[in-house]
Amino acid sequence: MTYTIGLITNPRLEEMAKDLLDEALELHDARGAKQRLFSEALYAAGSWGHARRVVYKAEAMEQGTNRRFVVTTREDEPKALYEFYARRGEGENWIKDFKLHMKADRLSCHRFIANQFRLLLHAAAYWLMDALRRKLIESGVRRMQLDTLRLRLVKIGGRVRELATKVRMHLASGHPGQRLWHALLLAFGGVHE
Repeated sequence: MTYTIGLITNPRLEEMAKDLLDEALELHDARGAKQRLFSEALYAAGSWGHARRVVYKAEAMEQGTNRRFVVTTREDEPKALYEFYARRGEGENWIKDFKLHMKADRLSCHRFIANQFRLLLHAAAYWLMDALRRKLIESGVRRMQLDTLRLRLVKIGGRVRELATKVRMHLASGHPGQRLWHALLLAFGGVHE
């Protein structure tokens, strides 16, 4: 049986990764860019019968530092193994976006076909919001969760006027999603007047 499980950081693990974190900080200071370094060591928690392989990441960036630890039986190189572990979370995030942020678990109709149709509508809404999010990322906006995107782009007060040659949106001047709307407009090749 193989496994790869994330560990909660503790003082012993932090001490184990101290030299790697120092190296990442030095590289960050020298190059001015985010640095991610990977390594491995044997570690035994108090309740474990024997030491196990722990792969860890030390990261230095503008926002600060970050250390992550993974215990595993796999034999991959530390970087490849950590990236394998990190990809596992991507699928979980898709499910969370769909169920929690797009409210796809609201299937309370009495008939199956009605719930199936509601699920189809949620899937279409998810696809649209994810397409908007991807377009924003392409234009340089930081990745955000779908609920944040929904609150800043969709769930807002405003007025839409359809004119003969264009559609004009009127939003409050203090609206927090203005920057996102402008980025989408530019990403889709629109003209801002």
